[in-house]
Amino acid sequence: MARPIRVLLAKLGLDAHTIGINVIAQAMRDAGMEVIYSGLRQTPEMVVNAAIQEGVDVVGMSSLSAAHMRHFPEVVRQLREKGADDILVIGGGVIPEEDEAELLAAGLDQIFTMGTDTREIVRYLQERMREREEVS
Repeated sequence: MARPIRVLLAKLGLDAHTIGINVIAQAMRDAGMEVIYSGLRQTPEMVVNAAIQEGVDVVGMSSLSAAHMRHFPEVVRQLREKGADDILVIGGGVIPEEDEAELLAAGLDQIFTMGTDTREIVRYLQERMREREEVS
């Protein structure tokens, strides 16, 4: 990819646990990605609008409050509705295994649960962006 991968990281709803998303943001920055952190208490609308305004390649959402089944698919739905379905959407945090398939079916590209090595997340995004670049 000729330019850095642009990533918007978001915490939706009332979830105020930020250590994990901060660690991931640092790993992405260390890998040369441009990271925009939207902050706490975001709504799906806020995340979608920020993603479009910032021209990001990836939206990464973190959930530790069990609101992932409501918020994550809504972000995907709104991105599609606004014609921004080319933005890769990943989610992570405390996601029960039984919810992963449903989230992927709802349009998320990948789920990274607690304890995932940050290098795995970085590698995944780099590979996906490289694949997209080869196709276009």
